[in-house]
Amino acid sequence: MGGGTVTVAIVTVLLIGSAVVGVALVGLPVAIGALGFTGAGIAAGSIAAKMMSAAAIANGGGVAAGSTVAVLQSVGAAGLSLGAKIGLTTALGLAGAASGECVSE
Repeated sequence: MGGGTVTVAIVTVLLIGSAVVGVALVGLPVAIGALGFTGAGIAAGSIAAKMMSAAAIANGGGVAAGSTVAVLQSVGAAGLSLGAKIGLTTALGLAGAASGECVSE
């Protein structure tokens, strides 16, 4: 492999890795909001409302702290925490770089 080919491969890996991370950090909160987990609470008639109803019935009338519904509502209301952003960036950056390496070969 020549020097130019190696540079193109490295740039390809970095671009794909960055794209994967960017889509996740922006797309995940958007997708959660589209389900009905919003800053103003759970949207009536949404998938989130159905999930909350099922969780409340299963737990005897309340939604348990730390449950999937509670975590998704937290993300919908406040966005991803710094720790979640760092974790996603690390995991997805590595996955994106690995897929970029496969594509560049």
